[in-house]
Amino acid sequence: MKKYLATFSMAILSSSVMASIPIYQPIGSSTVLGGYANRQSLITSLANPAAPYLMTNIESFRVGFLGPLSLGYEMGEINNLDDKIDELEAILEKDYSASFNGLSNADLVSLGLTVNSTDEEISAALLQSNAEVAAAINQADGIIAEIGDTAYVKFSGALQAPFMPIIYKTRNRGAFILDASAFFVGQVGIISDNISASVSGSDIELGSDTAVYVKRATDYRFGLGYSQVVGRPVSGALILGGRVNIHNIALNKKLSILTDESDDADDGVGDFLLERKNVETGVSLDLGVIWAAPNYQLGASLANVNEPEFDFGELGNCSGLSGSDLTSCNAAVRLSDEGKLELKETYKMKSQLTLDAAVMSTNQNWSLAGSYDVNSVADPVGDKYQWKVISLSYFSDNLLFPGIRVGYRKNHAGSQLSYATVGATLFRRLDFDLAYGLEKFSDGDGGILPRSLYFSVGYDFAF
Repeated sequence: MKKYLATFSMAILSSSVMASIPIYQPIGSSTVLGGYANRQSLITSLANPAAPYLMTNIESFRVGFLGPLSLGYEMGEINNLDDKIDELEAILEKDYSASFNGLSNADLVSLGLTVNSTDEEISAALLQSNAEVAAAINQADGIIAEIGDTAYVKFSGALQAPFMPIIYKTRNRGAFILDASAFFVGQVGIISDNISASVSGSDIELGSDTAVYVKRATDYRFGLGYSQVVGRPVSGALILGGRVNIHNIALNKKLSILTDESDDADDGVGDFLLERKNVETGVSLDLGVIWAAPNYQLGASLANVNEPEFDFGELGNCSGLSGSDLTSCNAAVRLSDEGKLELKETYKMKSQLTLDAAVMSTNQNWSLAGSYDVNSVADPVGDKYQWKVISLSYFSDNLLFPGIRVGYRKNHAGSQLSYATVGATLFRRLDFDLAYGLEKFSDGDGGILPRSLYFSVGYDFAF
């Protein structure tokens, strides 16, 4: 267990020094701007299916170039995790040896046994009467339960295909958009199980089916959309849009027992996160509407109208397995019977309604904007998200003067983490955006680090 616990601890704590769209990860300037579609930033055309119409002039193209590439992490409240794991290791590795030889009849009677009792019965009675072992089990159970409730680390990433998205506005004022991107999310957590004691010869060993539980999803998405003005009063324009998304998504999960000391169990987590198995294809539909006026803008979008479903790879089929795989499979079945995990699981892309509003200068260089998800939805690994975003931004027309944006975003569901956001556009093309988590945790060495961080960089053609 020591080797595996150290691996899990390192995986969590190392993420805190990494800079590492789903709902679980903002991308590009949308990290700061949220659901607001700003024509100065092409990537915001993905927030609302009606937005592509705003992004270019009549009968012309607009394309991306490189990225954005976005990376991020999120973790639980795991203050002083190293200290807790060290304490747990000390409990589990301590020598609780007991002698079973030379027990007198009086000893047997005191244990509620007879001379005809089996070795197993004697061992069980000795364990039950061993106060030191009982105290160690209670202490270890408390630590494992705390780690299981609070310790998790989540990595996510997103990358646009080169030159995506591509927007073409026709002579009749309709705008087509083609987009291709890849998304990844993986979560490593702990499923806690009670500590048990067993006797081997004269040795007492403490063990548990406490396990590292990993879930991951990769989604290769291709989207085709269309937006069109349907009304143009003097004060503004009403724009409607829709987008069809084709998802090639891989969903899988893995359980690895902490007490399994074999090399293949220890290396399994890293290998698993890099795999792409159990792939399914599905289609989702997004709808959007925008009211665009010279100095303000209102929008609403509904993602995943048809709510497609995708199945995870199933746990619990133990036939033909051996070694660590069999150990983990048997544990998964038992933990499932106790209601601690699901062997068979389906991810449903539930619909989410997002509202946005902005006041801005006529050229949209200056803007004060906000967006809000009306309902919460779960991401592929089961965490819920409901974003609220507020931003103030300036996009410069001067090649030498940077555009800047600042804001605040908060998840009102799930982890309920909040972020200070900041972004800059250099030379009207190079975008950097950062969401810095405001909630912190202690690394056990006196350092205070953010529980979550998102970073994005991309290079775009100037508008």
